[in-house]
Amino acid sequence: MLVKVLVALGVVLLPLPALALGARGLLKRPGYDPDEPADRAGHILIVSLRAVVLLLVFALSAVLLVSTVGSLIKDVEMHGMVYVFFGLDVLLAVLILLSFGRRDRRRPARRRASPAAR
Repeated sequence: MLVKVLVALGVVLLPLPALALGARGLLKRPGYDPDEPADRAGHILIVSLRAVVLLLVFALSAVLLVSTVGSLIKDVEMHGMVYVFFGLDVLLAVLILLSFGRRDRRRPARRRASPAAR
């Protein structure tokens, strides 16, 4: 019972927030120049791969939540493949968070140097 709750809690705490952050950063690419055809093709490829990863995380998270909640309600043992899906879901969530799910780091604005300090 405890393992089922931990799997469901793990899906709620890591892959679902990663899914939200990844969806927000799906189209962002620093240094993208829409006028250059090579940049356009690369951008389309990257965005499509990011969309496939997000779709896979969404599907895995949905299957995991349905199976763990259903297993908790009916009090049956979970299939071994659920744990494999959980590992894959967590790894893909980490991939999203480390690649395109990060927030943009903006440098803090420089403070003006006062002339008196010179």
